[in-house]
Amino acid sequence: MGILIQTTSLIYIFPSSLSFGVSTRVGNELGANRPNVARLTALVGLSSSFILGLIALTFAVLVRDVWASMFTQDQEIIALTSLILPIIGLCELGNCPQTTGCGVLRGTARPKLGANINLVCFYLVGMPVAVYLGFFRGYHFTGLWIGLLAAQASCAVTMLLAILSRTNWEDQAKRAKELTSTIEYEDEEKFIIIDEEIPQSSFDNSSDSYYHKFDGSSNV
Repeated sequence: MGILIQTTSLIYIFPSSLSFGVSTRVGNELGANRPNVARLTALVGLSSSFILGLIALTFAVLVRDVWASMFTQDQEIIALTSLILPIIGLCELGNCPQTTGCGVLRGTARPKLGANINLVCFYLVGMPVAVYLGFFRGYHFTGLWIGLLAAQASCAVTMLLAILSRTNWEDQAKRAKELTSTIEYEDEEKFIIIDEEIPQSSFDNSSDSYYHKFDGSSNV
């Protein structure tokens, strides 16, 4: 299990980095009132995530027989790792798009939607499948990873539907403008409150006191 977890963590670095980049770019384009460019950015990011998923799948399949030997010489563990690595590759084929999709949702200021999709897919889809196959159908260790595959696949499909079919980019650009306007208004209010709390007389008194002390010290 440790070898496989380390492998998934290694592969996850790439879609995670893509997700952060897409999130920033989508947010910037919406803030600049360029919804078409934001939509294009999301599509390019998602397309790139599919390519990353295919690369991860290819990598997992190609190294399945030798990967575990870098960590251990136990033949049973090597054989089990060789069996599970292709399933991990399929998981990444779903994980890369869904991770990038979370980045798109963060860029449109909808992180709650992405969190809810992950919660439902992993705990209401993936976990029951893993428990059923692993403990009741005799798939054991393999069944647990098939449950993860079910979670990743359902999450990727739901995420893509939420982004591609339920996102009005013009409305998101207007919403971004409203959000940034609210922040600017709150900042202006803070400056006004600070100006009111510090009267001009305090500055005058402090400057008079300073010059008075300076004159007194010079006489000495």
